[in-house]
Amino acid sequence: MSAAEIEEFLRAQPVCRVAVTASDGHPHISPLWFVWDGAALWLNSLVRSRRWSDAVRQGRVAVVVDEGGSDFLALRGVELRGPAEVVGEVPRAGEPRDELLEPERLFGEKYAGGRFRYDRRHGWLRVVPQEVVSWDFGKLRR
Repeated sequence: MSAAEIEEFLRAQPVCRVAVTASDGHPHISPLWFVWDGAALWLNSLVRSRRWSDAVRQGRVAVVVDEGGSDFLALRGVELRGPAEVVGEVPRAGEPRDELLEPERLFGEKYAGGRFRYDRRHGWLRVVPQEVVSWDFGKLRR
C-alpha cells in the first residue's frame, strides 16, 4: 500500500491485534481498539491485563491491522513494530495531558459517540512504528 493508503486504512479499521512476548517467553496476541494519529498508533488497554504488563515489561510490540475474508484477493493489512511507551497516569483518570488530547478525541469519535470516557481501568500506550509492512492482495489483479 502507498503511504496515503496506509494512513486511510489505519484510520478506518476498528480492531488491531497486539503481539507481545509474555514473561514465559511465549507470544501473546490479543485484539484491541486503537487510533492512529498520523505518526503513532495509540492503544487504550486495561492496565490489569496480561497485554499491558507484557508490553510495559518488554517495551515493544508488534501490531497487525487487517481485513479480508474468504477471498484471497480481498486480504490487506498493515503490520507495525516499535516501542510501546506509557503516556499519562496509570490507570487514566483524566489528568490533563496535552499529548493525549488528540488520541482521546480520535478514540471518542471512533468508538464512543464523540466523547472519550475515563473509567480508571485503562491506560495509554503510544507506539511510534520503527517498521511498517503492508499488503493488499487485491492489487495482484492489476
